[in-house]
Amino acid sequence: MPTSKTADIETRASTGEPCAPDFVYTIFIKASAEAVWNGLIDRDLTKAYWGHYNQSDWQPGSRWDHVRSDGSGKIDTRGRIIEMDPPHKMVWSWAFDADADQPEKLSHVTYELTSLGPDTKLTVTHSELEPGSRMDIGVREGWPAVLSNLKSILETGEVLSEDQWPSTG
Repeated sequence: MPTSKTADIETRASTGEPCAPDFVYTIFIKASAEAVWNGLIDRDLTKAYWGHYNQSDWQPGSRWDHVRSDGSGKIDTRGRIIEMDPPHKMVWSWAFDADADQPEKLSHVTYELTSLGPDTKLTVTHSELEPGSRMDIGVREGWPAVLSNLKSILETGEVLSEDQWPSTG
C-alpha cells in the first residue's frame, strides 16, 4: 500500500487565470509531527484553536468543509483533498463555499511537516490565489494567527487571546 495518495483536482492555475504570489509561512512547534498533523484535521482540536472545525474523511478526492464552531453549521470555506501522506504532507483545494465549484476560484493549500526530533517544522504554502481578492488578503493575515494558535494549543494546552486579532472578514 503506497504511503502517499493523490487526486487530480482542477484549481486556478490550471484554468490559465493569473495567480498572486504564494503565501508561505513556516513555524516550529514543540510537538511531534503526528500531533501537529492531528492538530490540522481533528475536529475538536481545530474547533478549539481555529474557530472552525475541518470535516472530511481525508481521502484524496474527498470534499472537506471548514465549518464554523459557533453551532450555526455554516461552511465558510471548502474544497477537495488533493494529497495525503501522513504525517508528512497534505494538499487541499480551498475556496469560499459559494465559489468552491468554480476552478478559477480554487486555491491550493500545502502543509509540509518535517520531524526535528521531538519537534516539528510546519510549512504552509497557500498558492493559486486570485490577485487582490478577499481570499488573497484574508489568508495573508489569517494564516499567521491560526498557525500561532495551533502552536500555542499544542505546546501549552491553551489558545491565544483573540480580542486584538485583525479582522479578516
